[in-house]
Formats: sequence, C-alpha cells, structure tokens
Amino acid sequence: MKRIGLWVTLLIVVVIVADQLLKFWIKLNFAYGDGFNMFGLSWAQIHFVENEGMAFGLLFGGSFGKLILSTFRLIAAPAGIYLIYYLIKNNYHNGLVLSVGLIVAGAIGNLIDSVFYGVIFNDSFGRVATLFPEEGGYATWLHGRVVDMFYFPMIDTTFPDWVPFIGGSPFRFFEFIFNIADSAISIGVMTILIFQGVFLKEHSDEPTNVGQAPPVN
Repeated sequence: MKRIGLWVTLLIVVVIVADQLLKFWIKLNFAYGDGFNMFGLSWAQIHFVENEGMAFGLLFGGSFGKLILSTFRLIAAPAGIYLIYYLIKNNYHNGLVLSVGLIVAGAIGNLIDSVFYGVIFNDSFGRVATLFPEEGGYATWLHGRVVDMFYFPMIDTTFPDWVPFIGGSPFRFFEFIFNIADSAISIGVMTILIFQGVFLKEHSDEPTNVGQAPPVN
C-alpha cells in the first residue's frame, strides 16, 4: 500500500473514533438541551441536541426521509472508500485523497448514529440516556438521531427597526449546531473547492505513455 493510503486510513479512523467517543460522552452525561460554556465563553458552547436529518441539523422529509437518508449513507460510505482507492491507484494529489477521506469519515460517523443509536440508546428527553436499556431503544434500525453538540452563537442581536422587512427581528450567527463528523465533511468539501485547481492540474500534468514507443532494452 502506498504511504498516502496509510495516512488516509489513519485519518478516517481518528475522525470516526473521536466523533463517536464525544457522542457517547454527550449521550451518557447530558439530557437533551443541556450543555455548558467552553472556556467560560458564552459564544462557544457544548449544547446537546439530536437531529433526524442531514449535517448541521438540516431536516430531510420526516421519518421516510430519514430512512432514505440512512440508506443513502449506507451506499455512499463504501462508494467513498472505493473512490479513495481509485484516487490513490491513479496517483491523484495527496491533498485530494485526504480531503475525500475527511468526507468519508464524516459520513461514516453520522451513519453510525443513524443505524445504531436508536437501538442501543433510550431517548434523552428530560433524562440522561442509558446504553442498552432493558426496555429497548428509542427507535428502530436506520432511524437513529444524529448527536450534535458544538454551538457557536458568536453574534446574538436584533436587527434595527429601520431595516426594511426584518427590522426588530432577532439575528444569531452562527446558529447551526454540529459535531465532529459534520466538521470533517465541511473541511473536506471546502478544501476540494478551494484547491481543486491544484489537485486536478497536477494530475493532468503527469506524463503519460499513451502513443509512445516502448523503451529499447
């Protein structure tokens, strides 16, 4: 295996393990909605919520949409792993391989929640959840809720009254609550978007033997 294969494998494992350890800690120590300020900062919080949709708490079509999304993740995860294999085999830029690795790791991290959490945990509403509860979990396979906890409401204010249409309305930035897996996906996507020219140009500039005469021994 090429060295980049070892590095991307390590990256994926580290992201998944860190993501799941934090989620287990949150689930087993906090009730839904609980949390605390990090480093004494009101705009940097751990705030436990769960969502049934996509990254950053975006929703997707209720219970049926949840099933579709979980099934898609089950298909996308191995497809992403194969893509990493393809990129390495064809000598694509290491940065592209690592970026795709981040996306795959994040997808697998949230996939674990979707597939297993509804079965192995009871709900967290008004109480701290239990692992493998005697009464069973809060949902069936593929219907688990994704655990989110990072919350950074850096700006929490109200639009001035003189602003047309939205004057007097509350405004909060950054309002999304997310997890390590979401962060990995976002970093991977943004890195590809920013450096796609470098990633793809280097590969297109590689010499090829197509149409060339074989070397003379």
